[in-house]
Amino acid sequence: MTKKNQMYFAANPDAKHDEHLVDYHIDDIDLKFTTDAGVFSKLRIDYGSGVLIKTMKDLTFPKAGILDVGTGYGPMGLFAAKFWPDQEVDMVDVNERALDLARRNAKFNQINNVNIYQSDIYEQVDKKYGLVITNPPIRAGKKVVDQILSEAKEHLVENGILLVVIQKKQGAPRAKKLMTKVYGNCEILARDKGYYILMSENNSKDNDNGL
Repeated sequence: MTKKNQMYFAANPDAKHDEHLVDYHIDDIDLKFTTDAGVFSKLRIDYGSGVLIKTMKDLTFPKAGILDVGTGYGPMGLFAAKFWPDQEVDMVDVNERALDLARRNAKFNQINNVNIYQSDIYEQVDKKYGLVITNPPIRAGKKVVDQILSEAKEHLVENGILLVVIQKKQGAPRAKKLMTKVYGNCEILARDKGYYILMSENNSKDNDNGL
């Protein structure tokens, strides 16, 4: 047994099961999530994910579907599906345990406008979207995070948006620099307790705010 196989970015984490039920409430939306060992943020909705969710609600983007990369047990993707019931939301992760939880959580919360499937980043993704959201797996390393941010461009329609949450101490300035290089723009939409919400628009005018 290796330490990496216990990590949330492993395909099949072998940590002993330890399920919890987490409540999440924002505005008039109430969701319940079953979580487990071997997935990201098993005891509560990650604070950064919550900041992204609150920021995401105010976005305007092309109606071409939503992709949640590294969905985990599904808080961001399922909230998006609940908030925009007329949009189809694809939720991908490499972690099979997390995906099983996401499917259970979708069913429990009676959310049907989702497709939940395994993909190593964009490997199995063959569509373009109006919005790509991600809370990237920092512990998986810079190469993985960079790939998530840069290759999202190939999966965005014209004027589609990439929305990312990342802590300043875990590389927000670096991520902003990369996104500016790839997309020609990167805007900081929110700052909250060290978490930054970064947004890039595909084929949009430059919009560069300093960190």
